[in-house]
Amino acid sequence: MTSAIDVRGLTKSFGGRPVLAGLDLTVERGEIFALLGANGAGKTTTISILTTLLRPDRGTARVAGRDVASEPVEVQRRISLTGQSAAVDDVLTATENLRMFARLAGLTGSSARTRAEELLDGFGLRDAAGRRVGTFSGGMRRRLDLALSFVVAPEVLFLDEPTTGLDTRSRRDLWDVIRDVAASGTTVFLTTQYLEEADQLADRIAVLDAGRITAIGTASELKERVGGESVQLHDADGALLQEIATDGTVPGLRRALDLLDESGAQGVVTLRRPTLDDVFLSLTDDPRALRRTPALIEESK
Repeated sequence: MTSAIDVRGLTKSFGGRPVLAGLDLTVERGEIFALLGANGAGKTTTISILTTLLRPDRGTARVAGRDVASEPVEVQRRISLTGQSAAVDDVLTATENLRMFARLAGLTGSSARTRAEELLDGFGLRDAAGRRVGTFSGGMRRRLDLALSFVVAPEVLFLDEPTTGLDTRSRRDLWDVIRDVAASGTTVFLTTQYLEEADQLADRIAVLDAGRITAIGTASELKERVGGESVQLHDADGALLQEIATDGTVPGLRRALDLLDESGAQGVVTLRRPTLDDVFLSLTDDPRALRRTPALIEESK
């Protein structure tokens, strides 16, 4: 079985400035795959090429078994794209938006009505079916936008920063919808700046920096690259006083606590696990990043 997405040596420049500099990646069918990167890293350019909106300067990309450059129409028939802003008509109701998109997709009148009803239920929009979209919250608009992408179920769904601007509750609700979409068999390719989002949703994560993939793997695999757990000692103001690496086992934690006791240090003890923030900071050049600089780092023997 071919991969859902296969990219080799992809490059793209704008005005002489390289945005993608030899991108290579593979996404398997049925995965939720997250492309993580700072603003300007090339995430949206990557999605634009994979969805046939842009042509690459060099390299190849195949989506759902079709070449994006030589078979763009075949690619378009097999994908859906939800961009950073909702592509819905504010004047129409949720039901009217869904029926309109269904008719544009080639469904007959009765089939369009049936599909709209299915999507209203599937995306939690039944109670708002008759309301004008202009009255919707941000989270509801994004759910409707996703529903529109499934008027005809795609093989691959591209989500370009889908939860940007949403509050925490709406973001988590949308995560549940995305999980349901993937469970139905659709491959999901997701770009995001939210590290927690990638951690919670993705089967695998790629870190994009300066147009290249600097790391790829599961969240656990990427976290292991930046070290294991550590016991931290903080003062009353929260400043880090001391940090001792540990393997996370009970004996390891006891040894770390014994070292703190022997040093006579006073403060609040916490256990810290690596996060995707640590991965992101270690693999990218982000001028906004503030790296941890503990006063003393020891290793528990």
